[in-house]
Amino acid sequence: MNTPSILRALADSGIISSPQSSVIEKFETEKPFSIHWELRSVLYLGIILFGGGVGVIIYENIDTIGHQAIIGAIACVTIVCFYHTYKNRLPYTSSEVENPNKFSEYSLLLGCTTFLALEGYLQFQYQTFGTRYGLAVLIPTIIFFFCAYRFDHRGVLSLAVTGLASWLGLTIAPMSILAGNDFTDIRIIVLAILLGVMLVAVGWTSDRYRIKRHFSFTYLFMGGNLACLAALTGLFAHDYKIIYFLIAAGLCYFFILRSREEQSLIFLLMGVIYGYVIITYALFTTFGDTAAALLATYYFLFSSIGVIIFLLNVKKFLGIKK
Repeated sequence: MNTPSILRALADSGIISSPQSSVIEKFETEKPFSIHWELRSVLYLGIILFGGGVGVIIYENIDTIGHQAIIGAIACVTIVCFYHTYKNRLPYTSSEVENPNKFSEYSLLLGCTTFLALEGYLQFQYQTFGTRYGLAVLIPTIIFFFCAYRFDHRGVLSLAVTGLASWLGLTIAPMSILAGNDFTDIRIIVLAILLGVMLVAVGWTSDRYRIKRHFSFTYLFMGGNLACLAALTGLFAHDYKIIYFLIAAGLCYFFILRSREEQSLIFLLMGVIYGYVIITYALFTTFGDTAAALLATYYFLFSSIGVIIFLLNVKKFLGIKK
């Protein structure tokens, strides 16, 4: 039902009067429509397209333009972006900063992106860092962490966390964790678990002591996925399964508790889905093949019923009013 139909129904039922219905209808038809998120999406898309376009132009005309001209152009864009951000900065505070100059947020993101392009170009063309690839990754990571906290930017924080993972030889992007990491190597698994747990601890500390509390979601989401997937891989493919089981189970329990505190559906799904996988694996590997086949018939039936009940009562579990 549209707004006029609802108002007529309320007026006919005597819940509101006709003058009230007219006032509400006039307000609904004449109120301004917010395009805030549409503009933000267009600006982010513009930054991505600009970066991609610059890369294509460089690739297609590198012999004509010259390396020095390309480096100079990228450096100028980077300097201008950082200068604009610095010029429109606000005093640092541990709480969230609402900068009235919205373009400074995008100029910082563009500046960080072009800085990466500049550093990568210098390394590729002139071997600026030689074979010290770790240093080439660590420098922008430190800069991005500083910029994220000084200018209060969650997008740059994600770049910094990704850079930290890359410095350790890991891929932390949610859609690339499994494809981008060699989890057949026990060292990579242990490293991923340690980094993931550390990020979760930083996120919890950030929220607990109110140091950029709005950054906690980035730490918890990226670190939690990395640690849980690494622990599950260790549980499936390596020895010391009980250790991986306890780590994964502890993380799931933490995210379920966290979901109730923040009324967060994404944290609840992380805890429940990862928890369901490890419990299912533990049950079917503990029993023999015959018992497992018999268990499967009833287990998946009742677990499916449990999923339905969970979906029907998820708001109640999170403490969200209907």
